[in-house]
Amino acid sequence: MPDLTIEQFEAGDVDAELFDHEAHVRIGWLYLQRFGLSDAIRRFEVALQRLTAKLGVPDKYHATITWLYLLLINERSRTDEDWHSFRARNRDLVDDSKTTPGRFYSNARLFSDEARAHFVLPDKLAG
Repeated sequence: MPDLTIEQFEAGDVDAELFDHEAHVRIGWLYLQRFGLSDAIRRFEVALQRLTAKLGVPDKYHATITWLYLLLINERSRTDEDWHSFRARNRDLVDDSKTTPGRFYSNARLFSDEARAHFVLPDKLAG
């Protein structure tokens, strides 16, 4: 779903079958480009919760994973690059939805009810 816009995402006009991990990362990158970190987190979180509710899967929303990816995207972004350049430099964020969080969180912490509902700090050093 490479052409998804922020406006479509916020309206919930998303094909769930095409909204894969890379599409999540790309839309997060777009939010950070447009709004900056704090507003991007707030807006993205609200839109993603609204979308998962609309799709009938509100339990799929995970606050800590959402924040983690937005924080990593923000940290790695460069002001002078487009999505394709960012994607090429950050294949680990784009291709890997499973092991990236595990570099920072134990399974017990990451899959806790608290981490699902609210951002929690990592309990592991990235390695």
